[in-house]
Amino acid sequence: MDVAIIGGGIAGLTTAWLLKRAGKKVAVLEMHRVLSGQTGQTTAHLTELLDTPYTTLLQDFGDKGAHLAASSSRAAIEQIASLVESLSIPCGFTRVPAFKYAETDRELRELLLEVSAARQVGLLASFTKDVPLPFPVKGALRVEDQALFHPREYLLALADALPGDGCHLFENTKVVDLYDGTPCRVVTERGTVTAQVVVEATTTPLNRVAMHTRLYPYRTYAVAGPLEGPLEAGQYYDSQDPYHYIRTQQVDGVPYVIVGGEDHKVGSEEDTASCFTALEEYAVKHLPVKQLTHRWSGQVIEPADGLPSIGRNVGSRHVYVATGFSGTGMTFGTLAGMVVSDLILGNENPYAALYAPGRVKPKASAKDFIQENAEVAFRFVADRLAKPDGRQLADVAPGEGKILEVEGRKVAVYREDDGTAHAVSPVCTHLGCHVHWNNAERSWDCPCHGGRFSPTGRVLNGPAMKDLPSRKLPVK
Repeated sequence: MDVAIIGGGIAGLTTAWLLKRAGKKVAVLEMHRVLSGQTGQTTAHLTELLDTPYTTLLQDFGDKGAHLAASSSRAAIEQIASLVESLSIPCGFTRVPAFKYAETDRELRELLLEVSAARQVGLLASFTKDVPLPFPVKGALRVEDQALFHPREYLLALADALPGDGCHLFENTKVVDLYDGTPCRVVTERGTVTAQVVVEATTTPLNRVAMHTRLYPYRTYAVAGPLEGPLEAGQYYDSQDPYHYIRTQQVDGVPYVIVGGEDHKVGSEEDTASCFTALEEYAVKHLPVKQLTHRWSGQVIEPADGLPSIGRNVGSRHVYVATGFSGTGMTFGTLAGMVVSDLILGNENPYAALYAPGRVKPKASAKDFIQENAEVAFRFVADRLAKPDGRQLADVAPGEGKILEVEGRKVAVYREDDGTAHAVSPVCTHLGCHVHWNNAERSWDCPCHGGRFSPTGRVLNGPAMKDLPSRKLPVK
């Protein structure tokens, strides 16, 4: 095999398709089903408006770097448009404007600076007070020629086109180890794949300790419901921190609105269900929607210096990574496929240096690096010293998970709705932090590097590759 790609989301499938088109033999290994990871939880904005403002990118990466960040995002949108056309993919790809709006005088002052920065780096940007929202705002940064699409329809077409000519797509194939060498070996629960090159397209790289000090995992939430009044097709972002985002979507001819936000660090919010409640109240208050019919959450990885890491991993000879996409995973995931495939094929790529995992940008990343990693160190110690949630099974209600102290040691216990109990070690198999219960998703989440496990301890999200070991509860 020429290339083994771990992860069947937008970064993995885009990389695979571009490499197959260039004549390479590729195998994609997906832990669950394709698109069941973070790509399956996306709200699917295709935009040049990045989570890191262009005012910040100009300061930290200079005029050239900020220009490249903007033009690479545009190139990713056009790559999707090109594949939609060439493969005739019926995914509702639609060009729309994007609006980042201000609701206070302070937000407006910052927004005007961002309008200037966006124009400086080449966006089709303008300031407008004509914002097609059903509530008053003080003005908005409007960017032309952004896009919406149905990511599942788009990516299933790429997945369907992948097998054949020596290429393979393996679902329900969990990777448990990876060896960089000549050739590389990717060990899965179903066997070992050998390849000249490996690409980790897994949201968070697997067990890369140094890399994880520069990546910060956050949960993000979304709700949706049918519109009961007009809302112009587009993308809308407020200027709060964390921000809310709004977009329209047609479903079987019915106009829906999707509202997202309420982001928080993984494992730091005990009552995650309250995030959905807050988002639903925000949607009903601001928009012509009375009933929210869908809710879901996803995971975004924030990079220390504000831009993703895409390219050959530091210290590796044949392993490439793509991570740190923030809230614009569809755009950056596509860009990752473009950059990584070019690097593997030996082609020049104008964006490779900007996104290289080994880049050093101390000015851009120092504050967040210190703050986020201090929090990791605190969690590592604090969770070990913290009082347990209880000491007996009766302390855990059906449908709930708690950390109990049983016979002198901590155990993560989950009870099914029928009362059946499951006990696992609370120690994350990545680097040993303790997991926290997520009541909305019914999962064990690690606050240090974002690993997530099912109620019975199965890995849901990397960087952990091994399940939480089961524990026996005393019979009473």
